[in-house]
Amino acid sequence: MAKKVNRAHQDIKQQMVMAGKVLVAEGHDDFTRGHISMRLPDNPKLFFMKPHSVGLDEITLQNILTIDLEGNVVAGKARRHSEVYIHSEILKARPDLNCVIHTHSPYAVALSGTGRPMRAYSQPGALFRGEVGLYTDTIALIRSHAMGAGVAKALGPHRAVLLKNHGPVVTGKTIAEAVVAATMLENAAMIQLAVEAAGDAAPEFPPDDLAKLKSQISQPEQFQINFDYLVRRVKRRGR
Repeated sequence: MAKKVNRAHQDIKQQMVMAGKVLVAEGHDDFTRGHISMRLPDNPKLFFMKPHSVGLDEITLQNILTIDLEGNVVAGKARRHSEVYIHSEILKARPDLNCVIHTHSPYAVALSGTGRPMRAYSQPGALFRGEVGLYTDTIALIRSHAMGAGVAKALGPHRAVLLKNHGPVVTGKTIAEAVVAATMLENAAMIQLAVEAAGDAAPEFPPDDLAKLKSQISQPEQFQINFDYLVRRVKRRGR
């Protein structure tokens, strides 16, 4: 049994390694500031997380930390991110979620500064229509339990939350779901800002149409297919 658990852990860590490379390739890098976590399937009170002081594309099997829901490192020798509480408090509040990603992707940051909700001006926008919270308490780093709990509260039942003038936090049941959703959120934000800058946006499609599309593009299989493609593309580019 132990060997099977260890294999599962290794598989998750390998996915995290590739997720970091994909996120950088998709424009989510900001020096060493982004981070990703994934709950352990055999112990939901623990999660793996990218360490401090390395870029998303520098995650390795060896430097990933194991952390508990209070933000304490229980395994690993690397430095822990000070914003660990984004991850620990969301995973504590949302047992239905397993993966949390926080980056400083530019269009999502820009949209967060407007205070406007996500609109379905694109197919990716339809995924996030009514699914994005807004955290407005501070622009500072999320370095305490209370601040992390505030982010989790702003997330609520949604898929993502924008930290105003700071960056997006995107969640998922799997690494594939969270990475693809983060990529789609950035694309949706870019298109929305362009539409709003052009002025006089046409009405969105009816709610029934949007709900049908949202269901189609949020199937677990779709997230996995698109994540696998992004991984293949990164490998072809030799990242």
